[in-house]
Amino acid sequence: MFATPAYAQAAGGGSAFASFIPLILIFAIMYFLLIRPQQKKAKEHQQMVAALRRGDLVVTQGGIIGKVSKVKDDNEVEVEIADGVKVRVVRGTIAQVINKTEPAAKE
Repeated sequence: MFATPAYAQAAGGGSAFASFIPLILIFAIMYFLLIRPQQKKAKEHQQMVAALRRGDLVVTQGGIIGKVSKVKDDNEVEVEIADGVKVRVVRGTIAQVINKTEPAAKE
């Protein structure tokens, strides 16, 4: 009726590595489905923000659409949201560049 200690030990055995395989697979799936795409998106956003220049039409994270009138320093740009209305915006809050201006051709 009762299992002997030797039989119970043999039934619940198995390698310790085999018990970690599901955890390793779950982490690998999470990495490829969640972490890696997010890192790629963050890298693209950094490149977009670093390439901002005067004349670009941008959308802030708050939904304000404006034209970059001046790139002040590494962390700040000045955006004109209406005629004569300029606001200072932190570069990281630029969500999207709508129209990119082309650099002037040197003659």
